[in-house]
Amino acid sequence: MDEKSIGRVLAVDSFRVSIKLDEDLKSLYKSGYEDIYEVARINSYVIIPIGPDKIVAMVTRVRAIDETELGSDKEAIFLTKSARYLVATMIGTIRDDGKYLQGVYNYPILDNPVCYVTKKDLDNIFDQKPKDAIDFSEDYYLPVGTSPAFTDYRIKINPDKFFGKHAAILGNTGSGKSCTVASILQSLFDFDYNGNKIKNAHIVIFDTNGEYKAAFQGTEVTPYKNLALVNPYHIDKDGLKVPFWFMNYSDLDYLFEPTSGTQSPILKRAVSLAKGNKVAIKHNEISPQILSYIDSLVRFCDNIDDYWKIDSYDIDTNVKHIRSLKIDNFDQSQMADAIAKLQAIKPAKFKVVNLSELTASKEIIQTEIQKYHSLQTKSKSAEDQNIDLPVWYDFEDLLNSCFDRAIAEQESSSNRIREFVSTLRLRLQSYLNDERISNPLLLTEKFEIDKSLAKFIAFILGDFCKVYEEDHADKFSSHYKKQLKNNGHEKVIPDLISQLTIIDMSLLPSEILETITGLVGRLILEFVSRFPEVDRGKFPVCLVLEEAQNYIPEKNRGDKESIAKKVFERIAREGRKYGISLLISSQRPSELSKTVLSQCNSFIIHRLQNPEDQKYVRQLVSAANEDILQQLPILPQQHVVIMGDAVRTPVQARINTANPRPNSNNPEFIKNWTANKPSNFPDYHGIAEAWEKGNKYVSTDENAG
Repeated sequence: MDEKSIGRVLAVDSFRVSIKLDEDLKSLYKSGYEDIYEVARINSYVIIPIGPDKIVAMVTRVRAIDETELGSDKEAIFLTKSARYLVATMIGTIRDDGKYLQGVYNYPILDNPVCYVTKKDLDNIFDQKPKDAIDFSEDYYLPVGTSPAFTDYRIKINPDKFFGKHAAILGNTGSGKSCTVASILQSLFDFDYNGNKIKNAHIVIFDTNGEYKAAFQGTEVTPYKNLALVNPYHIDKDGLKVPFWFMNYSDLDYLFEPTSGTQSPILKRAVSLAKGNKVAIKHNEISPQILSYIDSLVRFCDNIDDYWKIDSYDIDTNVKHIRSLKIDNFDQSQMADAIAKLQAIKPAKFKVVNLSELTASKEIIQTEIQKYHSLQTKSKSAEDQNIDLPVWYDFEDLLNSCFDRAIAEQESSSNRIREFVSTLRLRLQSYLNDERISNPLLLTEKFEIDKSLAKFIAFILGDFCKVYEEDHADKFSSHYKKQLKNNGHEKVIPDLISQLTIIDMSLLPSEILETITGLVGRLILEFVSRFPEVDRGKFPVCLVLEEAQNYIPEKNRGDKESIAKKVFERIAREGRKYGISLLISSQRPSELSKTVLSQCNSFIIHRLQNPEDQKYVRQLVSAANEDILQQLPILPQQHVVIMGDAVRTPVQARINTANPRPNSNNPEFIKNWTANKPSNFPDYHGIAEAWEKGNKYVSTDENAG
């Protein structure tokens, strides 16, 4: 070992060693039997032998100290000698069987020899040995970049550990995050997995800046090389329709902001009535709205002053509806007759009411309604149980008749509920009238979409080919049909799943960004959580959250906690057991949900210059990586520090170049400012017209400008 020695250990702490280089080492290189080896370079490695094992340490600091030597008589002073020192972070151990383990379980002692790293050591560290077959759970095999310190070595990750335990890609704007996301996903589809290609992936990108279409479709001239394999599906503004009836009450409460005292109970009851009405129609039941009306009739019968409020037209309408139902094990004719009789015995105003007939009718109604409720309790179809179910209802019906009925149930002569609820109704009406909100949420949809939930989930997850029927004309089928008719790189291949779905959210108004992202995330989580136990984890889904700080912030932007934050924190905690992975991308990690980031087990970190962000990242990762993270402010573009479960050892890497790249290039000011531009560029009229319609402008001349 002496011929490989370059120095001795001077000091040891829990993860760091101080090393003094040998005095006879006059340069940054040492000659060995096989090669000339580099020493004392930042990010290079040194080996510290401990019995049969070898500790691998990354050099994080190099310094030289001049030492003046005094003569024995203390009168003669000789020329100074320069002593060189290293500080290295211990990152892993090469066992005697050649296997590399991240972490250290045996520590060096003082004066322990320190050696340069050999090619054999590097092969063990970077797992470069050829294998007959890849062990997907244990091997680190997917190349995502190269080592700047050892350019012949590729940096590899384990995809199961990267995607299975959540990952975060962090860095300043312009540092290359989007390209890193695209490069890793492209590498995923490029790789050969023991003779197989990926063919059943389900990756959903929440594309808040409209960047990723270019990376996975390319252009007409240079399409993405794996276009046929990936079959990417791009959901643009026209296709991004998230039905409002999929929202549970928490979603509605966050979007419409009812006050907790008066408005929230009325909204909850109105939604309950609206959804319950549709469930009742499907199951041939008396709707909650009519049941509420019947309850009002009984109360009016108890108070002669209120009896005059009974509306004859309402009685006729509701009696006809009740008679038309065919309810199993229940004869509603007696109840219908008793309700109709209320109209017959109602005298002109200021005349005496026949109280005996009134009481008899009321008792019949009460008896029959109790029988009905008893039957319905057994079938578990009471309306209050359906408030969070994704059942279609008419939003305008909710806003009008269901609100009125909910208010009537609570209203008395002494309260002012209708007045207090008026602001909430105005808010709902304004959302209905605002096309920016009503269009993506389908608030104006007047007819139920057949099998809408199954279609929407399949649409988002790239499996729409499994539910598509050519004769269907709903929103999702129409958009899919349109994509099938596209030409060239934008064409979707029929009868083939789309392994990657890009949801373009760049034109979504900020008022509903969190609502829609949270709703999509929750629906995917609830979908996979309903799989049979034997199928749990067999349908892995990766959600890529671009610019995640915009919709999963740590600090609430108002009085209420972000609905998207709640959803993705739940996915971060529970998603792994169902096979849902989060890939977080953010330029401001200090503004992101701490719960989400703390659940990430792998980190790819680009340049970070904000001191708060740097401090926050250091708190997230092991203290042993603190010295490595000191490099963050000076990392060049495309260079990263990778750490966590997905990589064999913490390492700096140059990420592979994405091809094609996302549409996130830095603007070329001088090139464009010095170029000759056509007189019709930009097309002010065309852009303005598209803007006024809420669309993106599509140029008729792709080469303009």
